[in-house]
Amino acid sequence: MRNRMNVYFPPELLAQITELADRKNISRSAIVEAAVSSFLSPDGSDRREAAFSRRLDRISRQMQRLERDLGLTAETLALFVRFWLTVTPPLPSDAQAAAQAKGRERFEGFVETLGRRLQKGQSFLREIPEDIVRQPADGDSN
Repeated sequence: MRNRMNVYFPPELLAQITELADRKNISRSAIVEAAVSSFLSPDGSDRREAAFSRRLDRISRQMQRLERDLGLTAETLALFVRFWLTVTPPLPSDAQAAAQAKGRERFEGFVETLGRRLQKGQSFLREIPEDIVRQPADGDSN
């Protein structure tokens, strides 16, 4: 036994239902019944939950890669600055202008090289293996 139920649809949705019914050669009631059954089915919610879980897992992996890349970038910069400050002696006043000019020239070369690498899709971070095995140094508690 079937019970009658009157429902109202926006004209656009009703047009889509009618077009699908004509194309599949089935009744509009059958399409609406299948849609409501699918919506109320526990399998539908399980599929949505599984889809959300997959998306969250993917976002979580992306965040982990971003965190790793940011940590590598910060460590690389800190190591370079420490090394540069350790090995670079102060310049006498009369050599400052020449050093600044040479520094500008070298920086422009650096920016050009960086631009070429980025255009080619090359990345220093991609050259570093994902799973670096950290060997504890003597006296290191980690």
